[in-house]
Amino acid sequence: MKQSYNYNNQMNQSQRSAFAALFLILLPIFFPNLFAPLGRASPSLFSEWNAPKPRHLPLLEVALHRKTSIKQQSDLWSPLPNQGWKPCIDSANIPLLPEKSKGYIQVFLDGGLNQQRMGICDAVAVAKILNATLIIPHLEVNPVWQDSSSFTDIFDVDHFIDVLGNEVSLVKELPREYSWSTREYYATGIRATRIKTAPVHASANWYLENVLPVLQSYGIAAISPFSHRLAFDKLPVNIQHLRCKVNFQALVFVPQIRSIGEILVHRLRYPFAKLQASGREDQQGRIDDTEQEGPGKFVVLHLRFDKDMAAHSACDFGGGKAEKLALAKYRQVLWQGRVLNSQFTDMELRNQGRCPLTPEEIGLLLAALGFDNSTRLYLASHKVYGGEARISTLRKLFPLMEDKKSLASVKELAEVEGKASLLAAVDYYVSLQSDIFISASPGNMHNALLGHRAYLNLKTIRPNMLLLGPLFLNKSMEWSEFQQAVINGHKNRQGQIRFRKEKQSIYTYPAPDCMCRT
Repeated sequence: MKQSYNYNNQMNQSQRSAFAALFLILLPIFFPNLFAPLGRASPSLFSEWNAPKPRHLPLLEVALHRKTSIKQQSDLWSPLPNQGWKPCIDSANIPLLPEKSKGYIQVFLDGGLNQQRMGICDAVAVAKILNATLIIPHLEVNPVWQDSSSFTDIFDVDHFIDVLGNEVSLVKELPREYSWSTREYYATGIRATRIKTAPVHASANWYLENVLPVLQSYGIAAISPFSHRLAFDKLPVNIQHLRCKVNFQALVFVPQIRSIGEILVHRLRYPFAKLQASGREDQQGRIDDTEQEGPGKFVVLHLRFDKDMAAHSACDFGGGKAEKLALAKYRQVLWQGRVLNSQFTDMELRNQGRCPLTPEEIGLLLAALGFDNSTRLYLASHKVYGGEARISTLRKLFPLMEDKKSLASVKELAEVEGKASLLAAVDYYVSLQSDIFISASPGNMHNALLGHRAYLNLKTIRPNMLLLGPLFLNKSMEWSEFQQAVINGHKNRQGQIRFRKEKQSIYTYPAPDCMCRT
């Protein structure tokens, strides 16, 4: 009898083991995302990533219980003083439209929202240089986010034409006689009307010598690729003014993006308005009191920490051996291993300030600068590499951290959900309205907002990467020493006017080209 029981028990165990094995075999089939290689946005659950523990625990433990003086708070949140410079785009110096256009210019713009934004500004300038008519630029489908949003989905095209119409000839569509000039037409063969040899940062003369003859022969020229295809130096003053006019005045987001942006800004400035939107009637009295108290302040953090950036940096982010191997494999697939940073050790890269700040590190930076745990912090970013587990330390430091999805309902975000360019536009709008803006790492959005906020004299904190790299390597540094080093190292990195140097972008440094002394 006992032998029979043991036999049956062994049989049951064998069956359970078989079912467990079958379950593990079938699990990747039914839930492939759990085992897929780490995507650009979110981590695989089992294949390559483990949630890292805090890497700067002694600093973090003190930062979580930090105290900030009233004076430090006052200095931190006070707006920038008048720096003696103001926007200065003199339309009188921009020649009016010629009587007759030399032909039509088409451009096809790749990249993300902010790279395309700069391309639009350059396209208007090139049309002016050539006395040509610009077709509203075509925005390519983003290969990373697969976003097919067009110019008119993002920017108010009527406003764009109204602002620039006296200086540049602009049309929404090609006339019927040129309807054949499409993206598909240029993708299927060599075409005489396509200009694909424009060098990076080409001069005005290059366009006059190479594109104008095509316009004169065919009446149309399509320039692709076009990103970064116009120089920042040795251009007439009126062309520089025109580029800034496009960037800072003509490019306005469509009403639906502005409306969503205003909802988010209002709920950041009046936190209890968020409860009102959720129908919490029991809080109505508190809501009314808050409205009467006046708007609160908020800071926007642009946290650029996606897999592309993590892999390309070749830095160690604390995810262990599995993460290192996964990022190395990703570098091989995307760039065939040709990543300059790969030749350096993690310590060398950090000492050179070449590693992007993790959410934990940017949180410690903000805490050291004086942002306390009551700070209203808006997170402007696409999905972060490592997901919520990677962000958790930042959230502990700033429990009032918000983003689009925490501030607005699914219904309110329905028109932009799943569209990376529209979501980025909403973040850009909120960032421009914030009291303070800080970006964790350089990039197109960082550069675009750095320039736009400088143009409007708004406070923008630029992390001192050369300082922070070695600071975070020093594991014996106490909080007081770390905080003092951070404060001293960022005194002159909070929106003070910086003049554009040769080869630097006019969209990042609008002074002195597009600004003049008050």
